[in-house]
Amino acid sequence: MTTIIYAHPYDGSFNHAILEAVVGRYDKIGKKYQVIDLYKDGFNPVLEASSLALYSTGGTTDELARRYGEMLQATDEVVMIFPVWWGMIPAIIKGFFDKVLLKGVAYDYSPDGAMLPLLQISRTVVVTTSQSPSVMFGSFFEGYLAPMVLNTVGMTGVEWYDCDDTSRGTREHRSDFLRNLVAKLG
Repeated sequence: MTTIIYAHPYDGSFNHAILEAVVGRYDKIGKKYQVIDLYKDGFNPVLEASSLALYSTGGTTDELARRYGEMLQATDEVVMIFPVWWGMIPAIIKGFFDKVLLKGVAYDYSPDGAMLPLLQISRTVVVTTSQSPSVMFGSFFEGYLAPMVLNTVGMTGVEWYDCDDTSRGTREHRSDFLRNLVAKLG
């Protein structure tokens, strides 16, 4: 099962066009998938005190976070689609990590205190859009997010694709990005 995690509030965005292209490709090849649409679902990225009180036990009072965790546990491939805002991931994505990647769901600890990944996701595709050149974000996505966040919970095989100059670039630039991305997805 592939889980698509989508985070953009505007259906007229290029991020939404990416989502439609990915879903269209999966429909065409008969690939089984599910979509987590964080904005459409009304996901609250704020870690509330009530959930924080349960955090060390892996508990949460957020039913969406619980449901998303269950979805990830049944997933072997993830596609994340979101914009780069102010040089970083949107708050709703950070909140997803904070509230969904819980102890007992996404990771646990060995007897000696080492973190053990619990998710078994063999391919993690991160698709972003940005205004600045992709090279500016490589150290974050490839040097931090992949090894320090995703891999530690079992989201492995990380691939990052960024469509830079999204708003100012040409329609051909965006079309080429979509065509190349869809080809890489299978």
